[in-house]
Amino acid sequence: MTLPKYVAPKPRALMNFFWPTSWMVSDPDRFNALIKEAASLCEGGIHFADNLFTWARNNSLFDDVAFREAWERNVVNDADRAVAWRRYFLATMAYHAVQLPGDFVECGVYAGSGVKTVMDYLGGKAFPKPFWAYDTYDYNPVEGHAFDGQRPGFFEEVEKRFEGYAGVRLVKGLIPDSFAGACPEAIAYLHIDLNNAEAEIAALEHLFDRVVPGGVVILDDYEWANMYRTQKLAEDPWFDARRYRVTPLPTGQGFVIKR
Repeated sequence: MTLPKYVAPKPRALMNFFWPTSWMVSDPDRFNALIKEAASLCEGGIHFADNLFTWARNNSLFDDVAFREAWERNVVNDADRAVAWRRYFLATMAYHAVQLPGDFVECGVYAGSGVKTVMDYLGGKAFPKPFWAYDTYDYNPVEGHAFDGQRPGFFEEVEKRFEGYAGVRLVKGLIPDSFAGACPEAIAYLHIDLNNAEAEIAALEHLFDRVVPGGVVILDDYEWANMYRTQKLAEDPWFDARRYRVTPLPTGQGFVIKR
């Protein structure tokens, strides 16, 4: 296994990242203008994207050369660029998990950018583990969440993105039915992004016991409020019954490390 090489950043190099793609904003133009004004009053290390505005941060994702290359290679729309910090969290958790026994799993794949970014960060076509990617692909089963391109034939387009990636296992169908006959026995990395509380609980019911000790479970929507709060409200008691607490992140994600 070849892990990404650490490259020490320049001591005084501090990058700002400003990508005005956010959600749940009533007047995006005015909002972005106000954020720019606020940013002008802040010291360096600004990060604004994906409903996250912060400053005086290292923006470590841009210091990690291997990640930056993998991320840039897999940006296909504005959202892929905006969620850079989310993707870096996936990459660092994957760096940990790839050194454990067990496969990788993502539930809710869309065009595969998250899966492919992680794989490219950790070897690309030489990624050392099976990576199971579950989605309906050609349509979105969650009302109001249809994404660009989701139509008959979209699955084949995603397959083309992974040509030569022998480790990827694209599984088409509804969760949890799609787990039948196509599910790893041991999981080191589990990323769930289904935009629906019932489906995410079903995924946890089927997969959590397969996560190895030290393995990671990442919930993409856990700390997002409003329309996604139902996921947190369903997942907190589910984990509490197993004596776990989900760690929330300002990116909107949450995660658990399996005992």
